[in-house]
Amino acid sequence: MGKFSYNTQISATFEDRLLAHLQIVIGTKLRRGEPFFFTWKDDVSLGSGRTSLWIHPEASLIFKFSGNRQPQINRAWLEALTTAANSPSGLYIISEPQTAQKETDRALYG
Repeated sequence: MGKFSYNTQISATFEDRLLAHLQIVIGTKLRRGEPFFFTWKDDVSLGSGRTSLWIHPEASLIFKFSGNRQPQINRAWLEALTTAANSPSGLYIISEPQTAQKETDRALYG
């Protein structure tokens, strides 16, 4: 599990593969100077609520991965996350599209 940190005050853990996709989407939005909300459901240990952050170019963000290999990137998942990030409600966690996951598994495992 990787860790996303915002301004050293808020952090959340995400699976490395998801975190890599979030890093690309968030980085792209910030390079374009486009602030947005990023919302996720909190872990049960934190009370099962949700956290919503205003992500902007001046924010200090850290993406800490537990693994040392770059996960394979799923273009369909990036597109779905980007569409969410561009919406009025902002970026939120979307499950990886099943068909794309099956194609990735086939490419990796034959």
